[in-house]
Amino acid sequence: MGNGDSVAAVRGLVTGSIDQAREALGARLRELRLDAGMTGSDLARRAGWHQTKISKIEYGRTKPTDADVRAWCVHTGSEAQIPDLIATLRNLEAAWLEWRRVLGTGTTRRQQLSIKLEADTEVMRVYHPFLVPGLLQTAEYAEGVLRSVVDFQRVPDDVDEGVSKRMERQQILYRRDHRFHFVIAEQALRTSVGSDQTMIGQLDRLLAVLGMPRVVLGIVPAESPYRVSMTNFLIFDNTRVMVETVTAELTITQPREIAQYGRAFDVLASQAVTGEAARALIRRAVEARLG
Repeated sequence: MGNGDSVAAVRGLVTGSIDQAREALGARLRELRLDAGMTGSDLARRAGWHQTKISKIEYGRTKPTDADVRAWCVHTGSEAQIPDLIATLRNLEAAWLEWRRVLGTGTTRRQQLSIKLEADTEVMRVYHPFLVPGLLQTAEYAEGVLRSVVDFQRVPDDVDEGVSKRMERQQILYRRDHRFHFVIAEQALRTSVGSDQTMIGQLDRLLAVLGMPRVVLGIVPAESPYRVSMTNFLIFDNTRVMVETVTAELTITQPREIAQYGRAFDVLASQAVTGEAARALIRRAVEARLG
């Protein structure tokens, strides 16, 4: 399976999850209607809706709006359910956030959100197939990455501020109550971001990371056999997974899917080398840059 196929598979998996969540919300609304002793026609008439709207919402074919949920609860005498149902609806919407929304004001705001999310996470597992993860980047490497993001996504240019915030994020690596396990493919050592000097500096940073307490860095050698197809992803404790695609950032919260990503991470980690073997791969990449 190629990278394009794996992105499509991830999007299909998450889209399926969103569909299931929408169906679950519709089933809950149907229960409220039935508990109120109302038919679909009764509710449609009271709310001023076409009758087909009721069935479309209840069977997950149409996503209700906040106003729809409020009206549903008012007409079924279920006003106490409004806050929970609205929260469910908004979580469903947040599962797939297009980059044009996430980066609408530039890169800095997204970095700030990462600071909060990482601070609330005790164990963080990160996999990337072709780049060094943000928490391990040098300022020069981060500038190259964020410059590419700004140019490709056509968002406001706040690269300097974004780099500063990304460097601030890295303070979390030194907090005693946090642990990190990074796995990268060997390609991440070879993908050029900026100049050769930028890459040498970044590779030196990875050599230093190998000696950090509470941080594990594994590298999957290029010759490793195919075991699992993945794009980059981050696992926050066992409560959330975030996946990046070309167009959107996906947030996965279903326990079953989180467990599946956990298994994928375990497979990749089992293929990765650490310690002196990882150091040897990094040094080889440095030597290639020095010519």
